Amino acid sequence: MKMQFRNRIEAGQLLAGKLTQYAGRADVLVLALPRGGVPVGLEVAGALHAPLDVFCVRKLGVPGQEELALGAIASGGVRVLNSEIVEGLQIPGDLIDAIAAREWRELERRERAYRGDRPAPEVQGRTIILVDDGIATGSTMRAAMSGLAP
Repeated sequence: MKMQFRNRIEAGQLLAGKLTQYAGRADVLVLALPRGGVPVGLEVAGALHAPLDVFCVRKLGVPGQEELALGAIASGGVRVLNSEIVEGLQIPGDLIDAIAAREWRELERRERAYRGDRPAPEVQGRTIILVDDGIATGSTMRAAMSGLAP
């Protein structure tokens, strides 16, 4: 099901309206996936009176079809693969490794840009609301959830 919103601000406001049971809770942390998830997460965090931070992920795009995710990587050294795509397109492991290495460098660069010297937020024992601006194959969201799992 594809939903249409005027913009990410409206999407965040509507999402926040579905999450009112989390408003004002001290244990809640909103984590947004840059870049598109940040404006959505900002609206959610503001409406819930919760802190907002980022959690970096990078899609691993199929060569020649970069918008199609063969998998994704996330902060904390997580890599998930979409086995249907990898096997269906017969993408060799060494090519996946090369794509992942390039994306790790970009993920690390973005983490430095977004976070600077600030440490990653503490997620243990907290209720995490993980926000992005959409889900296509689900690879980046799966990587983010794996990166946040204890």
